[in-house]
Amino acid sequence: MLRTALAAICLTVVPSILTPAPASVDAYVERYRAATGLPGVAVAITKGGSVIHAAGYGKTATGEPVTADTPMAVASVSKSFTALAVMQLAEKGELALDQPVRRYLPEFTMADPRAAKITVRQLLDQTSGMADSAFREKSLPQPDTLQGAVARLRTAGLAAEPGTAFSYHNTNYQVAARLVEVVSGRPFAAYLAAHVFEPLGMRHSTTLNTDRDLPGTARGHLYVLGQALALPEPTGFGNGSGGVLSTAGDMARWLIAQNSGLPGLLSPRAVREMRTPSKPNKEYALGWYVGRTERGTPVLEHGGDLFTSTAHQVLMPDSGYGIAVMANTGMAFSDAHALMTGIIAIIEGGTPRPPSTQSLVLTDALFALLTLVTVGLAARGTVRARRWAARRRGWQLWRLAPYLVPIALCATIAPIHRVLARGRDAAWIQLAYLYPTFMIWLVTAAAAGLTVVAARLWGTARLRRR
Repeated sequence: MLRTALAAICLTVVPSILTPAPASVDAYVERYRAATGLPGVAVAITKGGSVIHAAGYGKTATGEPVTADTPMAVASVSKSFTALAVMQLAEKGELALDQPVRRYLPEFTMADPRAAKITVRQLLDQTSGMADSAFREKSLPQPDTLQGAVARLRTAGLAAEPGTAFSYHNTNYQVAARLVEVVSGRPFAAYLAAHVFEPLGMRHSTTLNTDRDLPGTARGHLYVLGQALALPEPTGFGNGSGGVLSTAGDMARWLIAQNSGLPGLLSPRAVREMRTPSKPNKEYALGWYVGRTERGTPVLEHGGDLFTSTAHQVLMPDSGYGIAVMANTGMAFSDAHALMTGIIAIIEGGTPRPPSTQSLVLTDALFALLTLVTVGLAARGTVRARRWAARRRGWQLWRLAPYLVPIALCATIAPIHRVLARGRDAAWIQLAYLYPTFMIWLVTAAAAGLTVVAARLWGTARLRRR
């Protein structure tokens, strides 16, 4: 009786975990693609030591079919690979997590003297004190190598005392990857190939330095007015923090290894340490977020966002499930995360919520309409510039000031975004990828305002010469 009662209680608080049929996953992904216009996506689902499903859907930006062996960008999911590489070196005694980075990487210097205290662990749990607010890693000139990524920190400051505050900052993992290079004595890509990818059978995986290295299969899209447009990734450096390319088949091998405790790659003690959150942030460990699903299932996860593609991985340790999703659309829409949420719902016996894109399309349509109206008003103002000048006495330049507001906003949009995004950095061109129709309208309004001002000044000057 007691056992029956306890079982009944457990059933009320623990979500049911089902083994999803590949056909049900296929149907869900295709419904999602039909509703959103998502061009291509790869999905891997594992349980224990088995691959439940590994498949590709749709097409790449170059028009090739996405398959289980199509290399795609995993973006910041790469951080869990970098953390594993560092942990392997720690297990071999070649470095210690709680020793200063500079002990092993003398080239790591910053303008702030507190940087000498930054430990290896603080790089991995993102509590080093480095932050976008103190070092604008995206909008500054981009390096080409990990050595260059570390070298450009020489003039950088810290936003906080090392070890006291969490701040998600890609440079932490770029320094960590350079640390792997120096300590191991081989390039970071070669280290991952020899010590992670090859042992796990991840034959189609690698890591890259910059956007220029992305193959056609890993390039992505932006949505504009509900349509996906293939565009190159904005200039950026990502090795260590977001440079890994992988496939659905390879990510399935990675998920199985992770849920099996990384046998042959790390000891159980090191795996536990890698999954233990820091004191400043109980939700971030070493390259992994620690959280729960909407139904309360404990998970380890990490998402990844480029401006033209997204990715997400989840481990469900209690049931042994692992899921990875890679989509070739950008961070403004987070298709990978949305698909991940739906697949988790299927596994937990629920029904995925249908995607809603109506508000995004309406927003795009609004800014498209504003752009057309702006062009029309600019044309009217230019044609009537001479009449406007004839009605004014003197120059009265102050009347032209409102037309210059869009130009000022266009020039200051990046720092304004940093304030609104609580310090997160973005270059001007990257904002155009995040908010394409808004930025098109803003640039149009700036050009229109300048055209009207120039026409009215010219009209005024001609009348004064008479």
